[in-house]
Amino acid sequence: MESIRENMQSIQQLIETTCRKSGRNPGEVKLVAVSKNFPVNIIMEAYQAGQRMFGENRVQELIQKVPQLPPDIEWHLIGTLQRNKVKYIIDKVSLIHSVDSLALAQEISKRALKAGVTANILLQVNISQETSKSGFSEEELLQNIKEISVLPGIKIKGLMTIGPLVAEAEEVRPIFRRLKELSVEIDGMKLPQVEMKELSMGMSDDFTVAVEEGATFVRIGSRIFGPRNYEEGGEEHEGFR
Repeated sequence: MESIRENMQSIQQLIETTCRKSGRNPGEVKLVAVSKNFPVNIIMEAYQAGQRMFGENRVQELIQKVPQLPPDIEWHLIGTLQRNKVKYIIDKVSLIHSVDSLALAQEISKRALKAGVTANILLQVNISQETSKSGFSEEELLQNIKEISVLPGIKIKGLMTIGPLVAEAEEVRPIFRRLKELSVEIDGMKLPQVEMKELSMGMSDDFTVAVEEGATFVRIGSRIFGPRNYEEGGEEHEGFR
């Protein structure tokens, strides 16, 4: 218990220090505790230490955990979302970070209308152009965002990206900087139902660089909970460190 509490305090202190050095308000940066593969009792330790925002990347795991945990938890879906699974989480998550296609956005719109909810989403951008990662290319994003913006039942809150695995966090800075530039460019388009207020970027190894470049959500798992057992094609490839 104390270890998770101490880990979270250390992360928050780093966020606050980085914000002050960058001239940012620490209140702008929100910590998403990535609870993938961790059991309910471990998540409860973070909850009891004050954490309320948790991220899952598998639909099945999320819908199993939600009813076992306190109702004031804010759940985020941060992993690849298949269209046929949208219906299971549409009324359970506060934010979908990983909308990576027009077709997925259309399905979210359809399911949100059916459930009588408004779905808050981020558009995932593959800034690093890695074939192993999902996301719009920059060109695809600009081609599709107008059509996504007018879909009913959806609000675009910002952008998300996953940085490449590198030896030094500093190497990821251009990726994060470019995502911020894209958000400013899109904000200038003044599209309906589009707010470029959120940037989801940065994980355990590079979140301070992400904060320096404008992140409003950082997605951190192992640095809070400790190492997890990686499955085939594990989290290093999915961006959930």
